[in-house]
Amino acid sequence: MSYNDGRSNRNGLADRTLRCGVVGVGRMGQHHARVYANEPGCELVGVVDASLSRAQEIADRHETTAFESEEALLAAGVDAVSIAVPTTAHFHSARPFLQAGVGCLIEKPLAGDTDTAHNIKQLAEAHHAVLMVGHIERFNPVLRAMRKATEAGLKVVPRFIEVHRVSPMTFRSVDTSVVMDMMIHDLDVVLMLMDGQEPDEIQAAGVAVVTEHEDICNARLTWRRPQGNCVANVTASRLALKTERVTRITGENAYIKIDYGNKSGTLIRRTANEIQMREVREQLRRGEDLTNLKWSELVNIEPLTIDDAEPLLMELRGFIDAVRRGEHPPIDAEAGFANVRTAERIVRKVRETMGSPSPSGNPS
Repeated sequence: MSYNDGRSNRNGLADRTLRCGVVGVGRMGQHHARVYANEPGCELVGVVDASLSRAQEIADRHETTAFESEEALLAAGVDAVSIAVPTTAHFHSARPFLQAGVGCLIEKPLAGDTDTAHNIKQLAEAHHAVLMVGHIERFNPVLRAMRKATEAGLKVVPRFIEVHRVSPMTFRSVDTSVVMDMMIHDLDVVLMLMDGQEPDEIQAAGVAVVTEHEDICNARLTWRRPQGNCVANVTASRLALKTERVTRITGENAYIKIDYGNKSGTLIRRTANEIQMREVREQLRRGEDLTNLKWSELVNIEPLTIDDAEPLLMELRGFIDAVRRGEHPPIDAEAGFANVRTAERIVRKVRETMGSPSPSGNPS
């Protein structure tokens, strides 16, 4: 699909103020409104929310207009819109804008099921509308630092990925599995590391404890690739007593640890001291005692350089730039669709393995 059908040039989006709107100004959408209202070259035309009083509150905060419906916001004239309503309403809210060729950023996940995700994707393609999915973790300063470090130096080919994303129950998004609620963040990152390829094999286990859906899940994803297989072990839980968001990536030539919560990361390259590594292997073959040798002296340890840029600001700038140019956005509909399909496969595997989820009321 080609986004750039000349619409951007005809409308002069590259040369004028971009007229933006937000549908759904709750916990996340209010921040979309803030960014649009303050971003140079953008104008916040208005906001929509199921609660008109909430829409008016956010509109007053940013000196803009509260609209009662998506159609009213569309009629006011917009070039780009964030859709931050509950997942089940994504298709309904995005449809009038996509049909009009208006660029849409839809908060993650793209949809709650594969069929709806596919329908949204087709709708955008049919009307040449820029469609981006809001997987904000890709814009986390730690992940951006990792990508910059690996792109500038030796490419890391993952062979084993371990992910832990756990937090206390917030009682938000309790109408869906922890896979769609929390794990979807990491599925997007892992699939990105796999160049968009979906896993060849999935094993998974999960348990519903408080809600009617999986509150904790572990998935083992396997890719069979020409450059070597890769396995990702991904755990998500909303039953923990503390928050932890850590990813470890092991490749043949490097190891990377990303700590989203602490905004820190470490890159360890094996090749930095390859000659000494060969000597150590030879000494081990000879049975020599190396207990006094310090492992940290055999590798090159690089702390990642982390900036303090706001992830949402960086995400929306990527979206705005794609709309202005009529070009492919950083996270397109195909990536959003692949994430939903992989999440759906995990949930299906959990239920095949464990049986239908049912709250036990007995957390262990």
